Amino acid sequence: MDAQTAVLDIRDLRTEFVTEEGVVHAVNGISYRLHQGQTIGVVGESGSGKSVSVLSVLRLLPSPPARIVGGEVWFKGQDLLKLPEKEMRRIRGKEIAMIFQDPMTSLNPVLTIGFQIMEPLMLHLHMGKKEARERAIELLHMVGIPEPQKRVDDYPHQFSGGMRQRAMIAMALACQPTVLIADEPTTALDVTIQAQIVDLVKRLRDELGMALIWITHDLGVVAGLADRVIVMYAGLIMEDAPVDELYEHPQHPYTRALLRSLPRMDEEAGRPLETIEGLPPDLLQMPQGCPFAPRCTYVRPECRTQRPPLVEIQPGHRVACWVDLETGALRS
Repeated sequence: MDAQTAVLDIRDLRTEFVTEEGVVHAVNGISYRLHQGQTIGVVGESGSGKSVSVLSVLRLLPSPPARIVGGEVWFKGQDLLKLPEKEMRRIRGKEIAMIFQDPMTSLNPVLTIGFQIMEPLMLHLHMGKKEARERAIELLHMVGIPEPQKRVDDYPHQFSGGMRQRAMIAMALACQPTVLIADEPTTALDVTIQAQIVDLVKRLRDELGMALIWITHDLGVVAGLADRVIVMYAGLIMEDAPVDELYEHPQHPYTRALLRSLPRMDEEAGRPLETIEGLPPDLLQMPQGCPFAPRCTYVRPECRTQRPPLVEIQPGHRVACWVDLETGALRS
């Protein structure tokens, strides 16, 4: 797919946080494209820059301490990082919507669920109250809330965790956005509810033809959901590949280590789970070389002194590693 078909084109995005201890380098030059109807899974440990990168795209980070220091985010012929705030407010919620990690802190506790779904409809689509309320009931029904005509007047505390997350999805889908960003939307839910939410988002994505960015630290979730997977570490992209290719032929030591730490149900089910020793780097002072080098079993002297570029090793498969894991040789 070429650049013309990308609905979201992120180029060399860099975000920092100014703190009393110094400058935290949270996102360090990431680039990828999202196409119409495509689902990208963004995975990595806590602190790898997954959430900060998408909050930067929507310009939702508090400034100060956050500041976007470089890059471009192209959406429908406009660089979102250069738009006036008034224009960004028109895009947020209408064109690009987001489901946040914790619905209890994202929903307003003193407003009804119905009003919170109606608000974007009245703001962006200029619906009247009656029409917006009817649409809110339809949306609650669409996301599987029983008796939506009664529950529309409930407050967030009257909903269970899974129902609150469904209400958040209804709110995000209210204006039928082009791009939906889901930031670890199943983290606070039990496993059965997680599966229901994933299935719901998949069904609605297919029905509405949205492009989807799904952020998670759970590689198991993205296996059946994503078309492509981006693996992040220390604010950088370590690997970017089609989902099947990534799971069958991981080409970065970090991706391989993440996959080996997952329980298996296949012929490898009996092997012990592996751990990744050590800790991610301190982002106050980014290492000169590869940030994963201190924890890597394939490390070479070059890895400690030079940061590997993200290069395409075969069509659609990008890796930032000096070592070819298949041969053990350095990449030329």
